[in-house]
Amino acid sequence: MLAKRIIPCLDIKDGTTVKGINFVNLRNAGDPVELAKKYSAEGADELVFLDITATHEGRKTFTDLVERIALNISIPFTVGGGINELSDVARLLGAGADKVSVNSTALRNPQIINDIATNFGSQVCVCAIDARFDNGKWMCYTSGGRNVTDKDLFTWAKEAEDRGAGEILFTSMDHDGVKQGYANEALCRLSESLNIPVIASGGAGTMEHFRDTFTQGKADAALAASVFHFGEIAIKDLKQYLRTEGISVR
Repeated sequence: MLAKRIIPCLDIKDGTTVKGINFVNLRNAGDPVELAKKYSAEGADELVFLDITATHEGRKTFTDLVERIALNISIPFTVGGGINELSDVARLLGAGADKVSVNSTALRNPQIINDIATNFGSQVCVCAIDARFDNGKWMCYTSGGRNVTDKDLFTWAKEAEDRGAGEILFTSMDHDGVKQGYANEALCRLSESLNIPVIASGGAGTMEHFRDTFTQGKADAALAASVFHFGEIAIKDLKQYLRTEGISVR
């Protein structure tokens, strides 16, 4: 069994790390470069950087900030937000990103997944999916959770895999920032229906929540933000706990 990954996430707005609940009520969580350095030193397996308003505001991700973070870390680095074309991918990889995350753009223009995979390799393409449980179905949203689409989570995730995505990053909007645990039932269904890694996002509040998403949700990696940003859980302690629970971590 592959070792499970622990991934801190920096949600960036106006150059600052922020964190909200259910995608709203954002509060400042600190300087992204300093947080990135800290997580790299503490043993995080990867780092995700999401420019959460780039798509909504119709602009590109802050390249200089990506460069500054990349210079200060020694772990794989995924960047998302405002990626609309292959030149954006090339720019961010050139700035030091190892992977890019596409979300709204991919829902509007699924061909971009094929194009990224063909030109840069599947390992570079992370398909991020923000979904909410609406009327008995998990529906996908665009623009930072502002607009609902006609795509459901499982159909879209399978299409993304078929088009060449290397990983799925699924954020449950219902669980985001609530700290009551991940959407493990949906995660398990995703993991069982796909052949690529699934990253769980939205809901981490305790170390047990990480354990449960690996055992019940069958996730390959767990992403979290506020529990790390505000010092509620230390990555080193989390990994030690998971080992004692019989979960293989790096």
